[in-house]
Amino acid sequence: MSRINKDVIVALCMLLACGIFIAASFQIREPNYGVLSPATWPRVILGAMTFLSLLYLFQSIRAGAPEPTEAELVLMEERKRAGFFGYWRNVIACFVLFFFYLLSMPWLGMLLGGLAFVFLLLNVLGGWSPKQVALHALISICTVGGMWALFTFGLEVTLPPGEIIGRF
Repeated sequence: MSRINKDVIVALCMLLACGIFIAASFQIREPNYGVLSPATWPRVILGAMTFLSLLYLFQSIRAGAPEPTEAELVLMEERKRAGFFGYWRNVIACFVLFFFYLLSMPWLGMLLGGLAFVFLLLNVLGGWSPKQVALHALISICTVGGMWALFTFGLEVTLPPGEIIGRF
């Protein structure tokens, strides 16, 4: 059985990207004031990403390339018949929704636009049943609301308020 599979290639690409970004973090200008270097948080995040990428690489090498199951072979055959747009439907949906999110940013702002984007994306990719819609709404509120609160109150970063929230 071959040890090289798609996961090994992805892990190696992620490690390469982490290495490039870590090297680039040494180009961040050091100001004469302040206690904490501006490169500290990027390096902390990149260190965690590098560790997780290494873990991913080791697990991928150990697992090897799996033999496709009967269901996977059927799915591959269906994708071939679906054509370009059928095969790339989820990717296209992500880009289209993100484009509309960016267009709506001046009016909705980061909070409302982010809530709408995450909610719609989860529903487009995960389904529209009532139980899933409720779960996706909860996930959207917790994740986007949490990130907005972290940046607004914890880091004191002003995020785009948009026309709706900006009026209040």
